[in-house]
Order: sequence, then structure tokens, then C-alpha cells
Amino acid sequence: MQEPLWVFGYGSLIWDPGFPVAGREVARLEGWHRSFCMRSIHHRGTATAPGLVLALDRAAGAVCEGLALAVAPGAEAETLAALRARELVSSAYLEERLPVTLADGTRQSALTYVIDPAHPQYCGGILREEQAQIIARAQGGRGANRDYLYSTAAHLAALGIRDPELEWLAARVREIGDSPGG
Repeated sequence: MQEPLWVFGYGSLIWDPGFPVAGREVARLEGWHRSFCMRSIHHRGTATAPGLVLALDRAAGAVCEGLALAVAPGAEAETLAALRARELVSSAYLEERLPVTLADGTRQSALTYVIDPAHPQYCGGILREEQAQIIARAQGGRGANRDYLYSTAAHLAALGIRDPELEWLAARVREIGDSPGG
């Protein structure tokens, strides 16, 4: 019997996996942190007005909490094809199999998409206020950048996962949207 294929979701894969899911487990990935460190020129922005999307950025001592998603048996090949079409559209992500720790302490190898820091779309280190200004205004093929942020923050909260950076950004982007000229 084939081992299940696990996928680690830390952003939109949590709330929009796009593949048949047989199981979901809160999981931790060590050595990486969730960050708006990738310019989005397709899904949440354009080439002339890029948005920002989440990526996993390597950092010593970092931990990212997210969701380990078990792909439904028999759907592995179509899931890999769909994920590669979605996540590797501009080659800014690298596809890796990394060890995640499930809530019960079990370790599992999971397909994970991490940022390539050598790629031109990588933009680590942007100040939070600049991130908020970009996210508040950007729009791409999959919709408004702010909706991506709001949905990710809401789904993390529903899972009991605290992410102070995303919470701050969501509150700030709402302020910008509610302000005159926002």
C-alpha cells in the first residue's frame, strides 16, 4: 500500500487546497517562517502592480504552524499536477519535501512550497507598513490581495493558530481601506 501524500499548507492552501483532502492536521514546520516575501504578478497582483503573497522563508530558530493535508488516495498524480500549475507558475517557489510535526507529535514528510531567495520576485525584509499599503491596493487574477490576507488570517484563527504579523497586517489593511483615499 502506498504511503499517503501530505502537503503542508501555510497560506491559501489552508482554505483553498484545490485537491481532494482525506485528512487535515495542524502541523509545525521548523526552520521556516510564514512571510509576505513574494511579489505576486499573477494571482494577487500584476507585473505592473505586484501584490504580495505568503511564502516560507528560511530562518534559524523559526517555526511555522500550518495545516498538513493528506491527499485522498488515488488523487496523488492529479494533485501534484494541479499544485505545480498553481504554485510553480513563475518558479519563485521551490518544491521540497520537508518534515512536519503533527499535533499528536507524529513526524511526517510533506510536500512544501518554499521561496527561492534568488528569484526576482523574492522581497524579504519589506517593512510591515509597506506590506500593508501594497496588500490594501493590489489586485490579480485570483482577486484582491487584501481578501487573500483576510481569509488566511481568519482561517489561521479558526484553527487556533496565532500569527501576530498577519493579525497586525489584517487590522492595518482594514484601516487603510476605511480611510479616505484608501
